[in-house]
Parts: sequence; C-alpha cells; structure tokens
Amino acid sequence: MNLLKILKKTIIDSQLYVSLMGTLFAVFFMLEQNTFRWPTILFIFITYFSGYLYTKYQNTKHFPAILVLNAVAGIVCALLIIYNHNGIRLLKWLVIVILGLLYNSFFLDVYIRKIPLLKVFYVGLVWALVNCWLTLPEFSIPIFVISFCFITALVLPFDIRDMKSDTVETFPKLIGVRNTKYIAYLLVFISLLTAIFHLEYQHGVAFFMACTVTFGFIYGSKNDNSDAYFSFGVESCSALPFLFLAIIQYF
Repeated sequence: MNLLKILKKTIIDSQLYVSLMGTLFAVFFMLEQNTFRWPTILFIFITYFSGYLYTKYQNTKHFPAILVLNAVAGIVCALLIIYNHNGIRLLKWLVIVILGLLYNSFFLDVYIRKIPLLKVFYVGLVWALVNCWLTLPEFSIPIFVISFCFITALVLPFDIRDMKSDTVETFPKLIGVRNTKYIAYLLVFISLLTAIFHLEYQHGVAFFMACTVTFGFIYGSKNDNSDAYFSFGVESCSALPFLFLAIIQYF
C-alpha cells in the first residue's frame, strides 16, 4: 500500500504520468506519418509537463517556483525547435502554448475552464493540434478528428469523477452519467472509424485494440470509483495505441 501511495505521489500527482501519456499518443501518430524525431518527443513532453504543472499549482504558494520552471522549460523547448526544426514549427508551438494559457489562468477574468461544457472539447482540441499540426508539415484533418474525438471522450470520465465537486456545469451534471457515457462512446466510435479508413493497417489495428479497452474504462466510470481508476486507468488509454502498435510490430 505504501508503495502504491509513493507511486501515486511521484508519478501521477507530479503530472509526469499524464505528460508521458500525451507524449506517447503523439509518438503513435509520428510513427504513422514517418515524422519521428527525438528532439520533437522531448519538447512535446516538456510542454505537456510544464503546462500541467502550471494548471495544477494555480493559486498555491508553489506558483512562483512553477513560473520560473515554466520559463526555463519554454527556453529549452524554443531552443530544441530552433536548432532541430524551423521557424514555422516554433510559431505553431507558441500558438499551442497560448491556447494552454487560455485554458486556466487565474489572472484572466474568464478562462476556458470556467466556461460550462467547453472544457472537454478544449482539451481535445489542444491535444489534437499537437498530433495533427505541430508535428506535421501540413494540417491533417483525419488525425485531428481521431485525436480530438478520442481525447474528448477520455476527458468525460473525469467529469463523472468530479461531478460532485465541479463548480461549473458539466455534461454529467447536466444530462447524467449514463448519457455522458453515450457521448463518450460515440466520440470513440467516430475516432475509430476515422482511424480504420485513414491510418496504415498496423496502426489501425492498434487503435482498434486501444478503443476496445477504452470502451471498457468508459463503461466502468462511476463517481465513487477510486482516483487511481481515472488517474491511472483512464489516463493510460491515450498511450494504448502506441503500446499495442509496439506489441504488434514486435510479434
């Protein structure tokens, strides 16, 4: 039990885990598009990690230190992009960073997280832009649809978890848990259908397997589930396409 608590505190609560999951989701599409590069993987991970720290530590005594860390992370990411990519990639990255700041910045009168029902779609949008725009020479509509629908579906179970504590209107509070799950199922199905028709065969199979597991986690989502169910179980679904692809290619 103590080991589980240590793992939760050092890996999940530190935002390392969600950052890794987001990075592996991006790697899956980079492999499919033959754009895999280690500097790209590094600055994507740093961007996710610093962004989630910024969001988590709003209005805490640690926030000044987080701002310093974010500034250093931003410089590192900018240097990685400048020395390994080009000015267009840097501009794309800056746009995504600004979108992240608009999601949750306490100094703004209104930010995205405060707007009812918008949060789930906004998170899906930012993750999708990383996969379909930031890492590619041209915007890919199929990858956008796949990423946007899949990630939006994964955010909905977290709204189910937080429905008693959320101060803004969310889908579970508005239409109930069952109907929220139906929306998530539909989004995963749209994502899967797009993947089957547009991804390479092995990647399509891997994504199908990931969606099968994801359906199960959505089905099992309840407000009284343990936090680990969501922070580890549901969160892991975004890395499943990459993990299943690795298994398929290995065997």
